[in-house]
Amino acid sequence: MARVAIIGGGPAGYEAALVAAQLGADVTLIEATGPGGACVLSDCVPSKTFIAASSVLTEIHESSELGVATLEATADPAAVNGRVRRLAAQQSADIAQKLLNAGVDIVQGRGALRVDKGYNYLHELHIVPLEGEPYDADADVVLIATGATPRTLTSAPVDGERILTWRQLYDLKELPEHLIVVGSGVTGAEFASAYLAMGSHVTLISSRDRVMPHEDAEAAETVGRVFVRRGMDVRNHSRAAAARRTDDGVEVELDDGTVIQGTHALICVGSIPNSDNLGLHAYGITVDERGFIPVDKVSRTNVPGVYAAGDVTGVHALASVAAMQGRIAIWHALGEAVRPIKLAHVAANVFTDPELASVGVTQADVDSGKVDCRGVLLPFASNPRAKMVDRTEGFVKLFAWNSSGIVAGGVVVGSRASELITPIALAVEQRLTVEQVARTFTIYPSLSGSVAEAARQLMEF
Repeated sequence: MARVAIIGGGPAGYEAALVAAQLGADVTLIEATGPGGACVLSDCVPSKTFIAASSVLTEIHESSELGVATLEATADPAAVNGRVRRLAAQQSADIAQKLLNAGVDIVQGRGALRVDKGYNYLHELHIVPLEGEPYDADADVVLIATGATPRTLTSAPVDGERILTWRQLYDLKELPEHLIVVGSGVTGAEFASAYLAMGSHVTLISSRDRVMPHEDAEAAETVGRVFVRRGMDVRNHSRAAAARRTDDGVEVELDDGTVIQGTHALICVGSIPNSDNLGLHAYGITVDERGFIPVDKVSRTNVPGVYAAGDVTGVHALASVAAMQGRIAIWHALGEAVRPIKLAHVAANVFTDPELASVGVTQADVDSGKVDCRGVLLPFASNPRAKMVDRTEGFVKLFAWNSSGIVAGGVVVGSRASELITPIALAVEQRLTVEQVARTFTIYPSLSGSVAEAARQLMEF
């Protein structure tokens, strides 16, 4: 029986543990915070639960065009944050039960690699449980899945009260009266959107010419326009130099000397990998200059039998990617047939309101000539269902290879874009042609009907 040790219990770790148990391995999962890791307990699950509450408020506040009297609906931050924490804890408990049912040994604590004592094929770990004495254990296969931690700035010392990371927001007893969000990437944009809907005044500091600069330009600009229309103060071409507490709030100083006064500041400037204190250097595992662990397409590190998956690898900071990396690692390690991960087929979503989802080739790829594709953009303003629910901001954009007509990628901006991207992702993965998508029956009226309509327009090229 193969012995598998997994350090980290987030999506990469617990999905890998389930696969290993299914394949008959003796599995130990080491996680300090609880099954599900930071993703479930403090990052993805809490943030999307919080965003779900904010989306309800947006629909209520923008219902007057539907003939519905706008209600004076407000958020109860204690109730919202209480629900956030309950759902996160419940999800963690559900994962723990699934792992236990599969026969996985869960150790709440920390683990690190140790240079072995002469074993030819075994790896040695030092395990420090939160309760009990430390001990050593051997494993045939080790998976590092320790995730990442919010990056902070020395010029903006986080105190958990007024200057915060996104993991500290759920400790607030009241909604920020004026939240200054430093960083307009995915995380910054999501929280700026959510707190604006909750009723906070929001200032979003963006160092580039638009919010979410790494996303599709037309899509990001659409979201940015909605932010401004709803009252957000978006400061493009601005960079925060420092954030300081004041007597009754915070002040954020920009590079040009401008000082913005607020009640709270949220620092969203990326993440740093949790690769310290794992014994990686002593073990000979390569770690790059940023602290990420380089891996190949089946999640192998440079040391045989040691794999890595999830945010600690710097591949894609997505739970879906982490989970797939973890599964692939175990399939490969235990001798199962495996297909290397295809990052070009990864569907991603930004949970702003409206949402922004994408998969496959990008508009930048097409414009630069990197790919030989054609594309079409179909605004939701022409979609009957979007008109009925008064959510006409956004569009469906579809790309196809010129040579074959196979769907190459797409972008969706709008309500529930995270759901609407799935048929496009399916078409990319299964190499469906635009004709096959166009000939698929869709519901009328429906937002998804725009995907088939975009395919029909591409057939005409």
